[in-house]
Amino acid sequence: MTRLEAFEDTLHGVLSEIDGALEERWGARWPLHPARPPRGTAANPQYDGLFRVTASFSAGFGSALGPGYVFRVELSTLRNVPPEVRAEIEEEAARLLRAGLARAFPGRDLRVDRDGSVYKIHGDLSLA
Repeated sequence: MTRLEAFEDTLHGVLSEIDGALEERWGARWPLHPARPPRGTAANPQYDGLFRVTASFSAGFGSALGPGYVFRVELSTLRNVPPEVRAEIEEEAARLLRAGLARAFPGRDLRVDRDGSVYKIHGDLSLA
């Protein structure tokens, strides 16, 4: 396994923990999209339940924060989720992400900040 793969596997574990925490708190509040399986039925929590928590690398062109991982929390429901509630969920997820990164990557300067309309993981992305 390469260092990049190890980093991303560890990051994926943090994202899965966040998905579980969000499901516990918010998962019963809205009905699932009809095409979305219930929580815990897919091999990867990105593919079931109300939430899809992801992070994808961005080279950072045009970003004040530079390169990093764009962090997204998507809700799989056909119901309207008020913008203020969506913002509360995203803020909670960002807090959980900060704590998870500190645990998973001790001693690394990884930060989570708003970058326009999304959150971004940035800082020490070195693979050394």
